[in-house]
Amino acid sequence: MKRLPAVLGPMIGFLLVFGWFAFRNPDSFFAAGFWLTVAAHTVIVALAAIGMTFVIVSGGIDLSVGSVVALSAVTTAVMRQQGFDVLPACGVGLLAGVLLGLLNGVLVVRFGIGPFLVTLGTMGIARGLAKWLAKNREVQADAGWLPEWIQSRPDPEWLVVAPAVWLMLLLALVLGITLARTPFGVHTYAIGSNEANARLCGVPVGRVKLKIYALAGLMAGLAGIFYFARVRSGSPTGGIGLELKVIAAVVIGGGSLAGGEGTVLGALLGALCMTLLEDGCTIEGIPTYMQEILVGAIIIFAVGLDRWRHRGAR
Repeated sequence: MKRLPAVLGPMIGFLLVFGWFAFRNPDSFFAAGFWLTVAAHTVIVALAAIGMTFVIVSGGIDLSVGSVVALSAVTTAVMRQQGFDVLPACGVGLLAGVLLGLLNGVLVVRFGIGPFLVTLGTMGIARGLAKWLAKNREVQADAGWLPEWIQSRPDPEWLVVAPAVWLMLLLALVLGITLARTPFGVHTYAIGSNEANARLCGVPVGRVKLKIYALAGLMAGLAGIFYFARVRSGSPTGGIGLELKVIAAVVIGGGSLAGGEGTVLGALLGALCMTLLEDGCTIEGIPTYMQEILVGAIIIFAVGLDRWRHRGAR
């Protein structure tokens, strides 16, 4: 019963967002094409949110996600522009994400700097590197077969949803089991619940944190590749504000910024809520600045609800 609000919270949030926009615009919200679009649009936020879940469960935060997505997209585009095939280009894009994630982990673990300050700094570093690689302009490059993976209506149609959605669900399943059922996942929860006690119990805190931030970088790098596939160019200014959507997705999904709580399934539902909110606002003609205000308000409300829940549990 104590865990019931955390379990039901994501579903209630999703139903509230769905109910509001369905009431306002039923013709669009009950159309199959709309949901195919929502599923494809969820991929980028969801992939980054899966990685962020591990970070937040461990008691950390990663503000560099949006910049890492941009860096990965630019790196992949530059490699394609230089004539490399899609898979090697994607490999370099993923490597860029992993290296930034490892940099975050090293600075947090080896130098004892707080995750907020570390990732605030690497957010600027990753963005600057993206602008340097792109020569401060969009990198136009042929994305090859990548756009087919994220288009709303898949080809062949029997796939039902875009291939990227199936990849996202597969990764969510694997990493969800990893977080819930493996020693690495148990150690992640232990560090977020009480790092000092985790050390006393023999948990290799430093090693686990390095893996967590590397994983977050990997997932942000993958999100960057699909961002490149969607816009078909590498934009060094892409992904601005994405970190807020990703953090909001994890928090809406039951993750606690105090650490020790969160699930991959909840993060997926949170990402779906954020995408539904964005696409619903677009249908309603609500301007972008109002969407940003709503995202900020949602984060404040979700964090406030989490604090209230923890006070009530004491």
